[in-house]
Amino acid sequence: MAGAKNHDYHILPPSIWPFLGSVSGFVMLLGAVFWMKDHSNPWLFAVGFVGVLGVMFAWWADVVKESNVGDHTPVVRIGLRYGFIFFIMSEVMFFAAWFWSFFKHAIYPMGAGSPTEDGVWPPVGIETFDPWHLPLINTLILLCSGAAATWAHHALVHENNRQDMKWGLILAIALGALFTGFQIYEYSHAAFGFSGNIYGANFFMATGFHGVHVLIGTVFLAICLFRLQAGHFTPSKHIGFEAAAWYWHFVDVVWLFLFASIYVWGG
Repeated sequence: MAGAKNHDYHILPPSIWPFLGSVSGFVMLLGAVFWMKDHSNPWLFAVGFVGVLGVMFAWWADVVKESNVGDHTPVVRIGLRYGFIFFIMSEVMFFAAWFWSFFKHAIYPMGAGSPTEDGVWPPVGIETFDPWHLPLINTLILLCSGAAATWAHHALVHENNRQDMKWGLILAIALGALFTGFQIYEYSHAAFGFSGNIYGANFFMATGFHGVHVLIGTVFLAICLFRLQAGHFTPSKHIGFEAAAWYWHFVDVVWLFLFASIYVWGG
């Protein structure tokens, strides 16, 4: 009994995943630099990317196992929530950089000979999207998806209704996938490109990174659905699903700002 745990904290055992994650991330970054700079083969980037995905799967699988054996005490769950809140805060600052760039060039367009020719915004020759067609439809789709995720959360926490939670997740995932499909369709019909003008660069970087976050969030919710089917989550222990719901609502809020600033005001 001398080694029995008499505290609420989870002492992590030594793990190789942080080291492998760092190596995989470095290989992916190095491969991306070579790929974009020299237009070389993307295989180095692909190897690093697969490595990162493998580490994410194995590491989070270990976290799930720790939860199932009782290591996630109330104190540990609070720490996990705080950690995810800090992650969301870092994501907010990431998108703040793209908004800053967009607003800077929109409010203070440079004169002739600069990327924003003739000092106007959008630059001369740029045909922007009509915000009240496909962008508005995508906004409604994403808001409905967020409502479905909230329904799933309410069904679990307040009613312990796993069937309603399942259908809420399915609806949220389907609407997220539909949003991604419409976004790809919109990109394929853009009247401007990524390079050659600051408007296109800002538009595709801001909305493109948001699209990546939608894709990640959709996968996040899908994993929660698989875990639900496997018997995971209870009204008192559902940190993984709670994090997925927070992330999905963050994606919703960012899109509302993108729609209002880039599509409506910036267009």
